[in-house]
Amino acid sequence: MALNKDTVKYTAHLARLELGAEQLEKLSGQLKDILGFIDSLSQLDVSNVEPTSHILPLKNVLREDVPKDSLALDKVLQNAPSKKGNFFSVPKVIE
Repeated sequence: MALNKDTVKYTAHLARLELGAEQLEKLSGQLKDILGFIDSLSQLDVSNVEPTSHILPLKNVLREDVPKDSLALDKVLQNAPSKKGNFFSVPKVIE
């Protein structure tokens, strides 16, 4: 893929990034190197490689879901900066 400074500048504009001349030069070179590496990977023979989603087996490490009593209402509200009855009170944020 041909990559030049105009393409990088246009892409930065779409992403709403402001790049100086020095940053544009550096980023253009880095992106050319990355795309060159990806092109070199496409030349590898992977015909004997089975498709996988992960190279290692996955294991779920979550704890068992066991129901238990919830916190008491007074403990839940004890650090609330503002409360109204049994609820947290927060300022209105709709303009």
